Amino acid sequence: MIECKNISKTYVNGDVETQAVRGLNFKIEKGEFVAIIGPSGSGKSSLMHILGALDTPTSGEYFLDGKEVSKLNDDDLSDLRREKIGFVFQSFNLLPRTTVLRNVTLPLLFSDATQKEREQRAREALKYAGMEESKFNNLSNQLSGGQMQRVAIARSLINNPAIILADEPTGNLDTKTSHVVMQTFLELNSRGHTIVLITHEPEIAEFAQRVITIRDGLIESDIKKK
Repeated sequence: MIECKNISKTYVNGDVETQAVRGLNFKIEKGEFVAIIGPSGSGKSSLMHILGALDTPTSGEYFLDGKEVSKLNDDDLSDLRREKIGFVFQSFNLLPRTTVLRNVTLPLLFSDATQKEREQRAREALKYAGMEESKFNNLSNQLSGGQMQRVAIARSLINNPAIILADEPTGNLDTKTSHVVMQTFLELNSRGHTIVLITHEPEIAEFAQRVITIRDGLIESDIKKK
């Protein structure tokens, strides 16, 4: 599913070079639930942008679902993100005065699907993510944090992506709500979804089957639960 071969990322600001990621090598198989954890400045955010095809490595090779991402042009990267990756962010990124259903259908606006088909797929994704049907027509700013994150998870599923990439998905949630959201990810993983979770919280990383710890741009440990 994912393979990184000697991936590095260097940022240049004038005469100053900062190497955020330093020659990383790892694979993530289809159906795995992997947490990538590290403190601020560890390089995990830079790695997340590479894994999400939002940025390209300075050197090395990145393969997603058999395709070498690091050699794609901007249009191809955009297509790859739309077709292969479902994103879930810390800040939810929902339109505040728009219904739950409408928020989930947004990735389908430029598809060939009819309005009825888009809404049906959104309903299915919301139910799949554990969202209460009574909330489907609520505005997103009428929801709790946990409900908003479930809407964001449903939106990430709408195109049936090969991988769900969750960037600090519990960062704006209290402990109890965080655990509810993580149970949703566990359920999705049990149904076969590949999930990569970026976090700085060890307690949240413990929900994953495998934990990759990043520090100073290097893999400090890669532990898979038995």
